[in-house]
Amino acid sequence: MKCKNLLKLAFILIIIALTCTGSVRMKLPKPNLKGTVSVEEAIARRRSIRRFKKRPLTIKQISQLLWACQGITDPINKLRAAPSAGATYPFETYVVVGDVEGLEDGVYHYEPETHSITLVRSGDLRRLLAIACLRQMFIEEAPATIVLAAVFERTKRYYGERAYRYISMEAGHIGENLHLQCVAMGLGTVMVGAFYDNDVKTVLGIDEHPLYVMPVGYPR
Repeated sequence: MKCKNLLKLAFILIIIALTCTGSVRMKLPKPNLKGTVSVEEAIARRRSIRRFKKRPLTIKQISQLLWACQGITDPINKLRAAPSAGATYPFETYVVVGDVEGLEDGVYHYEPETHSITLVRSGDLRRLLAIACLRQMFIEEAPATIVLAAVFERTKRYYGERAYRYISMEAGHIGENLHLQCVAMGLGTVMVGAFYDNDVKTVLGIDEHPLYVMPVGYPR
């Protein structure tokens, strides 16, 4: 028990020592709106991938993946790629970067309205994130991991307690979008729901509630 407590303390101290920032914003490349893989083919080939090659992703790929999750598809009405109950959009999207060409390692927050990312925490946090996810160490292998974190009140103020059901449904919509986009790009992912909520929040340095952790990379 004492050993576990010491490890927990070390984990927290490492997190506290990390440098936080919110000043670096990067406009992402425009996403592609046409691809070479049909929806039917992407559905047929979709699999959960837990082994990744040691091969970096590109900013262009990160741009496409984030757009598939929460990108704006109707600029006039500000509607996004995944359906949301009452268009309340309870999710904030983060990407944990560890091996992406042209991007500093760290945690980035995605801003759908401007299709840009803001660096909120520096450093390669993949190992700590994997530990927070019940030591599912394949997360450390992935060059990037997308995390969906919910602000429940955005939906709850309109739908009361039923909002929790709607938000869970929305997470599924976003996750499937990402799965199919990965297949179309020759990448792989898996939906991870087993993690210590507070530890994931600490690693990312966020207040929202994490629901999905989705490592992304080239399958091996």
